[in-house]
Amino acid sequence: QVQLVESGGELVQAGGSLRLSCSASGSTFSNGAMAWFRQAPGKEREFVGHIAWTSTTAYLDNSVKGRFTISRDNAKKTVYLQMNSLTPEDTAVYYCAAGEFLTTSDRGYHYWGPGTQVTVSS
Repeated sequence: QVQLVESGGELVQAGGSLRLSCSASGSTFSNGAMAWFRQAPGKEREFVGHIAWTSTTAYLDNSVKGRFTISRDNAKKTVYLQMNSLTPEDTAVYYCAAGEFLTTSDRGYHYWGPGTQVTVSS
């Protein structure tokens, strides 16, 4: 079992920055993937980005590329989502997820955190 807990979500003004953290505990996939998804009110959950535990290269969705970055600290079993130049359209609950393989589909991730709310005011 893998337990995931996100933190760092809060209310921020447009143009601001936030860093979300996702701490993993329990049995982790040493060669697996960590991903970030988000779900805005009334919308389906959407892929934000992912990174492998064995790589420093992250893949970001086009909607956030150039503004968001993903990094990881294996020793702390923590993955970060750095979000810059935030807009009201980034308002959502942000979830981290763990799985065996890198995929942009939420069906590919077996473990999920409870989510953290990010609200961007205009």
